[in-house]
Amino acid sequence: MDYDLIIIGSGPGGYVAAIRASQLKMRVAVVEKAELGGICLNWGCIPTKSLLKSAQVFEYLTHASDYGIKVSGDITPDFSAMISRSRSVAVGMSKGIQFLFRKNNIVHIKGYGRLKSGNTVEVEDQDGVKKDYTAGNIILATGARSKELAGLKQDGKRIIGYREAMTLETQPKSMVVVGSGAIGSEFAAFYQSIGTSVTLVEFLPGIVPNEDDEVSKQLERSFKKMKMKVMTDSSVESVDTAGTKCKVTIKTPKGTEIVETDIVLSAVGVTTNIEDLGLEKNGIKTEKGKIVVDDFYRTNVTGIFAIGDIVHGPALAHVASAEGIICVEKIAGLDVEPLDYGNIPGCTYTNPEIASVGMTETAAREAGYTIKVGKFPFTASGKASASGAKDGFVKLIFDAEYGELLGAHMIGANVTEMIAEIVVARKLETTAHEIIKSVHPHPTMSEAIMEAAAAAYDEVIHL
Repeated sequence: MDYDLIIIGSGPGGYVAAIRASQLKMRVAVVEKAELGGICLNWGCIPTKSLLKSAQVFEYLTHASDYGIKVSGDITPDFSAMISRSRSVAVGMSKGIQFLFRKNNIVHIKGYGRLKSGNTVEVEDQDGVKKDYTAGNIILATGARSKELAGLKQDGKRIIGYREAMTLETQPKSMVVVGSGAIGSEFAAFYQSIGTSVTLVEFLPGIVPNEDDEVSKQLERSFKKMKMKVMTDSSVESVDTAGTKCKVTIKTPKGTEIVETDIVLSAVGVTTNIEDLGLEKNGIKTEKGKIVVDDFYRTNVTGIFAIGDIVHGPALAHVASAEGIICVEKIAGLDVEPLDYGNIPGCTYTNPEIASVGMTETAAREAGYTIKVGKFPFTASGKASASGAKDGFVKLIFDAEYGELLGAHMIGANVTEMIAEIVVARKLETTAHEIIKSVHPHPTMSEAIMEAAAAAYDEVIHL
């Protein structure tokens, strides 16, 4: 065999799996036709956070007087400079992966990879030249792309996806964002923060629909405070791009409304990249657009594995990385345990931020638990008041019988940095009593976790 392991795709699943495999003394090659790091590093997680940081700095400057600082002159966003900074951050991260590949003796095979037969991967380069490579094991980690709806076809110019949203040449004066999941809400927050008039359209009754109901309502209040127009229980029926403005026909509970806008951003989810991979030729099972795997990411064909967005589970970078590590450790014969998908944190980098893990209050009740709920608002937090970031709260859900921490839901400044405490606590089967008795530093935003646990048991001090 040319290699012990070939991985098709270099996103957070593929490159992490490659590095771990190299650490386990495997000869590894990664097939990637574009930039190393995949969508996350180049067109997703990292560059969008760069844009959001620029928006946050702009917001600080426009509200400098709130902190006792006088700023003279007009403060205006330099949109092209924001985009340029975002792209440079992405390029730097991709170069970092190149360094890690060299450090770990991982071979980058540039081109489009597909399964040929048995242990063979065919790679087609940009000139159409094809070459075969063999390996004892093959991991598919090809990720996903922006999903297109039949009535909302992207043209890349006026009806766009997330890639175009972070590389526009000029800042639009108005934008309709369709879909309020993490991608849609983050872009809506970014553009509204820098002065674009944003209309956010969500088909379901609440925005960020996977989050706890109270978190959803709080984010909607925060968005409306930013002067964003939020339309829930609404759907985009059509978009007319014939004129100078896009005319978006939106079906709402009160009737049909037409919104004129410069740009329409489609953020209705993602579609897996499993076409033209040789799955059918090799008899690899798929279901509902995803590859069927077991707890250790083995497909029904010996020696072929799949991880990341193309398999079951949440389409998150950190999930793909965890799956990649488990997969290669199993290949190497280590004693590993399956990933606990019930303890996966989710983060949305809006303003305020959202972070959650485990069951929502509704899900816990539907599962038959008798629960205790503790909630601590940041309006009662000294650090939040000092920081000028009082929007939001921490909400913890416990099993009333045993004190098990069933779920945590946070919205507020820096909560994406706080959620890891809860993930570790749940991994260690920590109870409410142990959280209450764990001294948290003062003044910090993280005190709200201890206070929320105490609130669930009527022991809260600062409410």
